[in-house]
Order: sequence, then C-alpha cells, then structure tokens
Amino acid sequence: MSLPEKCLVDTNVPKTANLATQPDPGSDVSDDCVLACVEAVEHVIKKRGLIIDAGDEIFDEYRQQLSMKGQPGIGDVFMKWVNDHRHNPEYCDRVTITKTGVSYDEFPTHGDLKDFDRSDRKFVAAANAHMEKPPILQATDSKWWGWKDALAEVGISVQFLCPEYVEAKYAEKMGT
Repeated sequence: MSLPEKCLVDTNVPKTANLATQPDPGSDVSDDCVLACVEAVEHVIKKRGLIIDAGDEIFDEYRQQLSMKGQPGIGDVFMKWVNDHRHNPEYCDRVTITKTGVSYDEFPTHGDLKDFDRSDRKFVAAANAHMEKPPILQATDSKWWGWKDALAEVGISVQFLCPEYVEAKYAEKMGT
C-alpha cells in the first residue's frame, strides 16, 4: 500500500498498531491490519508528514488513548513523537479549525454527512482546512466506510489501512 507524504491519522491507527506488542485476545483485527497500522505510523514519523489542528483537539484525543511515555507500543511511540514535534513545522502541519456548536466551520456541507460522528469531525475539518486536502488514514472504524463516498464528493479522501475488515464490519452493522 502506498502511503501519502502528508496525512491526518485517526486515533484508531496508532491504537491498532499497539496490538503488535500488546495483543488483545478479544480483538478480531487481523495481523495484516495491525502490521499496516504499524507501517503507517512509522511512515508518518519518518516522512514528518502529520497534519493536526492548531488547537490540539486531535492531540488531546491521542493523549486520552495512548501513552505519553512512548511505550510499550508503536502507537505510544507515535504519541510521544507527536508530543515532542507537534509545534515544529518541519514535522507537522498545524491547521486552524473553528468549533461552532458540535461541529466546525471547516466541516464540509453534504446531506449524507449530517449524521457524521461528532468526535471525528475534527479530522475532516482539519483535512478540509489544509490547502493540500491530505487524506485521513483510517484503520478500524467502520462508520467511515459509509461516509467515504460523501467525503470524496466534497474533496476529502480516506485511506483505509484495513479495507476488508472495515467493509465487513460496516456490512455487519448495516445488516447487508
């Protein structure tokens, strides 16, 4: 899989990468999916191509779900890297997003996105606010599968690291 030079990283990507060193017996995520997430996190660190919001909403979400110590997992390494480099423009692009109520001024208007998950809107708003409209890396959140076409119609791309998993979970939830 070819990964973009610059991107946004949904929190479930480093969380899934952590399964490489912290297996969860209850998880149905494949080893291939975990490996894809490890590779994506390593790629973002190596390429210094992370996009986050200037108000640290994305950073705060990472911080709530990953270890600032940078261990024991690769997702935690990513968290420490973001903490250490998020204010350095050589490592991260920071874009301004404006929260209005439960959404953002930069969140695109599209009828099929009206029920878009409130907690994930910051990723879409940040991608939309960035002049290059970088893709959002997504691992295991199947809701995004249902929104991918509407997002594409407004110029936001989602790169699914585990497409078979996400598509199957989406179909299961939707009863198709």
